Amino acid sequence: MAVRAAARRGLAALAVLAVLGFAACSDRRDAAPPPPAAALGLPPLPGVPPSAAQVELGRQLFFDRRLSFNGTMSCAMCHVPEEGFASNASRLAVGIEGRSLRRNAPTVLNAAWVRELFHDGREPSLEAQAWSPLLHPHEMANPSPGHVIERIRALSDYAGRFERAFDGRGPSMDTVGAALAAYERSLVAAGSRFDRWRYGGDAQALTPLEQRGFELFTGAARCAACHRVGGRDAPFTDHRYHATGVAFMPRPGRFVVPLAPGVQTVIEADALAPFADPRPADLGRFEVTLDPADRHAFRTPSLRNVARTAPYMHDGSLATLDDVVAFYDRGGGDLEGKSALLAPLGLTDDDKRALVAFLRALDSAALPALVAAARAP
Repeated sequence: MAVRAAARRGLAALAVLAVLGFAACSDRRDAAPPPPAAALGLPPLPGVPPSAAQVELGRQLFFDRRLSFNGTMSCAMCHVPEEGFASNASRLAVGIEGRSLRRNAPTVLNAAWVRELFHDGREPSLEAQAWSPLLHPHEMANPSPGHVIERIRALSDYAGRFERAFDGRGPSMDTVGAALAAYERSLVAAGSRFDRWRYGGDAQALTPLEQRGFELFTGAARCAACHRVGGRDAPFTDHRYHATGVAFMPRPGRFVVPLAPGVQTVIEADALAPFADPRPADLGRFEVTLDPADRHAFRTPSLRNVARTAPYMHDGSLATLDDVVAFYDRGGGDLEGKSALLAPLGLTDDDKRALVAFLRALDSAALPALVAAARAP
């Protein structure tokens, strides 16, 4: 049984590495660059590619609920593989004991290219970011790094795994962070139909409607001012922070609540008021820099696989891509100090349909393999 389980784990790691184009040998560091099927449209993977052993160890940690204080939460419960490695179920991420967190759970797809992590950019690396959810009192709620490390050391299925992955080094803050970062770096998901059309020479990869959407995206709709598209690759982000006013839109007077597939009810906002959790204004990047220019500004996310990662914006307040396009067509929310890049666009209904069609063409062909590898026994 142990041999079969180890074999399955090895196959899962190799499936991820096959998507990336890394060498099959678990300890090689001179791996070839990712193949076009996975990374067409992205620049070269930053840094040294992780080994297969590191990726597989990180995958186990990512899905392990035992690493939360009460044994109920894992990273994958907010970053669900089948939901674009985000969470489609709620506007705000849900933490330990059902607590609502401040912000929407962002995808971890293509996290290797994110220069500053979280919506406010408060962490400079994936290795550092990995510890924040483990220690946050509303997420995985561990009291200290030492508590997490001792728990890992007490779990028999981790015996020797860190030492094999990290040249003899056991569980520590460095190796736990590095293992989780290795798995997240393996989640490369480009190679969309758009990439095949723009960078792969396939003139038929996009429909005429989607091509019209791209013309609007880089032209009249001005999306590419923040979601950059280059001649050789398309990060779909400027890696900067902007105040869009999304949190300052009028709130709906009623909410449509799904009860079951095809069954829903409507609840008036006033009826929910006694149960509301009062929240202070989210000041975004300002909370990191204390620069007044950063008030209510949030990191520009990449739009790759955006059709898979609803709801949208840092607060999850926009449910669909149609809502997002309509928001920017209005010129954003009503916020003093809003980004000067935002203004009413005057798009027609046909323009909006074309933009949404283009955004849906950004799904990666690598996603099914990444999901299958994530869920491998």
